[in-house]
Amino acid sequence: MYEIVTGRIWEASSPSAWRVLADRLWPRGIAKAKAPWDEWVKEIAPSTALRQWYGHVPERFDEFRDRYWQELMMCEDPGLLLQLVRRAEDQPLILLTATKDIEWSHLPVLRDFLQEMGRNHGK
Repeated sequence: MYEIVTGRIWEASSPSAWRVLADRLWPRGIAKAKAPWDEWVKEIAPSTALRQWYGHVPERFDEFRDRYWQELMMCEDPGLLLQLVRRAEDQPLILLTATKDIEWSHLPVLRDFLQEMGRNHGK
């Protein structure tokens, strides 16, 4: 499996990687025709309720991680997640967000979940 990395949408310049916007909302100021990513998978982003509760407050991150992990485990379409894992088996995968502070965003949790899924999928 290739490495799964995270980044901001404005830094998505690796043509050899599959770039995935993993935000529920489309970023302001970017035309869909000129989006610097290959795919938008909003269904795997945290629910609106979870995102609003969290509010990117670092003190809530541990609980946010647990809640978001549970959401990912209960994903209505696990095929979306598996598709990303399979994509990462063929080429590098970059998970993208418009969030300013990636460290406290949902992307590290999503990356870890996909990596764990890949390890279990390969068994």
